[in-house]
Amino acid sequence: MKLPSTAFLFLASTCSTLAFQPSSSFLGHNTYKITPTRNPSPTALSMVTTGPLKCRPIGIGSASPKTVITNVDLESVVETSDEWIRTRTGISERRVLLHPKGDYDAEKDGPFESIKTLASDAAGKALKMSGLSPDDIDLVLVATSSPDDMFGDATSVAASLGCQNAVAFDLTAACSGFLFGAVTAGQFLTNDGNSYKNAIVVGADALSRWIDWDDRNSCILFGDGAGAIVLSATEDDSNAGILGSSAHSNGLGYKELNCGYAGVARQVATPGEGTTLSSGSYNRLAMNGKEVYKFATREVPKVITEALEAANMQVEQVDWLLLHQANIRIMETVASRLGIPMEKVITNLSSYGNTSAGSIPLALDEAVRSGQVKEGDVIACAGFGAGLSWGAAIMRWGGKSSSI
Repeated sequence: MKLPSTAFLFLASTCSTLAFQPSSSFLGHNTYKITPTRNPSPTALSMVTTGPLKCRPIGIGSASPKTVITNVDLESVVETSDEWIRTRTGISERRVLLHPKGDYDAEKDGPFESIKTLASDAAGKALKMSGLSPDDIDLVLVATSSPDDMFGDATSVAASLGCQNAVAFDLTAACSGFLFGAVTAGQFLTNDGNSYKNAIVVGADALSRWIDWDDRNSCILFGDGAGAIVLSATEDDSNAGILGSSAHSNGLGYKELNCGYAGVARQVATPGEGTTLSSGSYNRLAMNGKEVYKFATREVPKVITEALEAANMQVEQVDWLLLHQANIRIMETVASRLGIPMEKVITNLSSYGNTSAGSIPLALDEAVRSGQVKEGDVIACAGFGAGLSWGAAIMRWGGKSSSI
């Protein structure tokens, strides 16, 4: 049996999974032979791979809040120390969004920093680097788990940029969101018979809103930020910028990292005894750090290997490794298991902390604008987080590498 590379596979049990072997070509895409294997990792429940997608990244941008909280600052908040945080996480400081003060005047002081403003700023910078106009954009996709508006921020971001011809929607996949969003946008740009030519993909989160600032195990980890990339369709695979990808999810791991619905009882005076409804709210972010660490260091090397196989590439062809910026120890372990030296690992974790969906594009933006990543460089990217979800994409940078 053969399936196009974009087919999703859902498995019903943990006793078997599927192994994918490149087999032949179907409508210009890689196809895969499906082979059952026994005794997989308990997290390997669903998987999708793609070969090259006919699009390339031509612009990148990022934005972060003005307010900085250092590790030393946190010594006054919880029982911790700068040395303890740095040695165990690699984080020195993080940037956070604030709550507006009662006397804040938007007309005088300008828009208050929010997920929408960060996402719009990052997308605007990416659009400028790309050389495209807002009217050239056909799709705006915002990956976030913490939007300003529960119904989504993508339409507001598109409007702020002046993208009048674009359809806009949000995607929620936590720390995997940006990579999932980039591959999703790549499918829109690749599929024959549609009119999509250019897309903006944003990753943006403000998990400072949802963590427990009295919990020293979690409040030290997270910061807020946004990053964005512009993808442009290409004529064929020879100039592809997304060379291969692989993605997984497993809801059985939900308990290890979540931010669940809470709700407050709200009595409505309907006839009789009335009706007790739920007034919306969410719990604080909950994370089993040890289990998430084991999950990431076990599954991320595998999913990067799968993405490389989908791209028909070897690890030796990778110029840079760019992982979700969660913990420096995770990066070191993954790099070691792949045989990639730390000199090839892109990281800005020390300055931003874990910005969830914003972390990969934020780090990539700094690497491109500093000249570290140059046109034609191959970057192995991987995201992982709540869901549980995890995925990887092999990208070839196709934009400019100078500061714009």
